Amino acid sequence: MNEPLHPSSLGEILDRTVQLYRSRFLVFFGIAVIPIAVVLAFAAIFFLAITWIGADGKTALSPAAVVLAVVFFIVLVLVALPVCLAVTALGTAALNHAVASAWRDEIITIRDAYKSAWQRGWSYIGLFLLETLLVWVTPFVAWFVLVFVGAGAAALAQSTGMGGAVAALVGLGAVLAIAALIGYCIWMLLRLSLAFPASVMERMSATAAIKRSFSLCLGTRGRIFLLYLLGMALNYIFSLVIMVPVLIVIALLPGANNPQNAASAGMVMVFTMYCAAFAIQALTKPVYGIALMLFYYDQRIRKEGYDIEWLMQRAGLAAPAPPQAQQLQQFTEPTQQASQESL
Repeated sequence: MNEPLHPSSLGEILDRTVQLYRSRFLVFFGIAVIPIAVVLAFAAIFFLAITWIGADGKTALSPAAVVLAVVFFIVLVLVALPVCLAVTALGTAALNHAVASAWRDEIITIRDAYKSAWQRGWSYIGLFLLETLLVWVTPFVAWFVLVFVGAGAAALAQSTGMGGAVAALVGLGAVLAIAALIGYCIWMLLRLSLAFPASVMERMSATAAIKRSFSLCLGTRGRIFLLYLLGMALNYIFSLVIMVPVLIVIALLPGANNPQNAASAGMVMVFTMYCAAFAIQALTKPVYGIALMLFYYDQRIRKEGYDIEWLMQRAGLAAPAPPQAQQLQQFTEPTQQASQESL
């Protein structure tokens, strides 16, 4: 990082994100491709199995075939879910390691980034599981409970002859609940957005990284929200750029409108959308990783004077204390003060 450190605006962070992405495009893209490829590979196996089972809609499956299909899908889910979660967590951590090295003008490869992530793999997996639980699982469970309670209330009202009024209240409550749960997801996502950078840079545990993210995000959640909105717009633009020409080509193919070729055209379209989703996610995921790491540095500069600490480290006037030493100091200082006061 040869530029002087200072608090940055959103535009400066985005500009620096583009510069870092362009300078090491193959490294960032390669890191992002691996977890996305694993997830999409399991998805492909799942949908191909469904297609194969339903290939002959005229022939009913035997009971043995149904049992075999159910067992296959259960095993597939039990294998795919932990593998996808682990690979995604390691990929996110590897991307943060690569961004930190690029920020320091160090050379890093895809292998080096994943090797650094592997050293603390369980911590990163635990952090990713906690983020998934807080952002996605909790509102889903809440929605399931609300649906169950609403269905019970509607059934009870129907039996007492008050179905119309209760149905209207249940519908209004469902709309308000959906809005509240969406707001919760956005709010929690913003609060956890700097957890992985904190865990990677300060070698924190999962719970400590979440608490650290809560404090660092104060004052910058609006800018991070704008980053996510820009990322969604970028995804939409990439989708149009990739899908529109493909759809035009498919429509212009000879016999594409023939009912006999409708199935083949549909399979081509699904395969194209599958590949487009893979390419778009691989291209845009590094944008979030780079920008969030830059937000982490920016918040530390604003709140903790990290720019002065960084200059002192580069000048050899100060050395970064190991995380274990910092934690030990936090526990020993109160003890020393208490002993001095007793003396």
